Parts: sequence; C-alpha cells; structure tokens
Amino acid sequence: MILNSNQIQEIIPHRYPFLMIDRVLELEPGKRAVAIKNVSSGDGFFHGHFPQEHIMPGVLIIEALAQTGAVIILSLEENKGNIAYFAGIDKCKFRRKVIPGDTLRLEVIVTKTRSTVGVANVKATVDGEVACEAVLKFAIQR
Repeated sequence: MILNSNQIQEIIPHRYPFLMIDRVLELEPGKRAVAIKNVSSGDGFFHGHFPQEHIMPGVLIIEALAQTGAVIILSLEENKGNIAYFAGIDKCKFRRKVIPGDTLRLEVIVTKTRSTVGVANVKATVDGEVACEAVLKFAIQR
C-alpha cells in the first residue's frame, strides 16, 4: 500500500512544518512500513542547525521514524482516530549525517504490542547507508 502526504495526514495528526514523512512506500498495518522524507534546504530547521553546515537534527530523524511507526499502528481499524505517543527510545545510534538533497528511507518493524503499548525496531538510511537505528516504544491514547 502506497500513501501520499494527504493520505498520511488522514491517519496521523502531524501537519506542516512538523510532518516528517512525505510518502509511505510500503505498509502492512500493525506490522511494518517503509516511508521516505525528501530532505530539502527549504526545511525550516536548517536555518539554525547549523547555518554553516546544514545537518538534519538527529531528534527529527527519530521523529520521522516515530511518525512512520504511528502510521503503522493508527492504520489498524481499531486504532483509527486515536493518537500514538512516543514513549521511549533505546539503543539509538547515529551513523552518518543527513543533509539537504538526501532521501531518507525510514524502515519500521513493530516487534511487540500489548494492549495500548508497543515496541518497534527502526532504521533510517540514505543511499543504503545507515543514518540512524534504534528501538522505539509507543503508547496509544484511546
């Protein structure tokens, strides 16, 4: 299942300038997804991070991965209309810079769910190189 930005916004509440995913390339509701973020020099955060060398903040890479995870969970029929909250992060590693012109590939696999909480393995890559990997935890508000 492929989703464009309008369809993504039907699932998660994020909006410009904080919507961090442009397209979902693959989606298995409740299980996994692959999304992309086209990184542009026009992204507002580059004005201050860093003016002399534009680097996408690591926290925003994590946010893009978390939003991809939210699409996975909130696309399930029983979770539609709810909000998924970022609840924790483990084993986070940043391995390369993400700069304007990069296409950030966001891969999320939900590994555990129990009631309204869950865990996902996440990885962000650029041209096949790992930029970030982590284990994210989430909670669903019903």
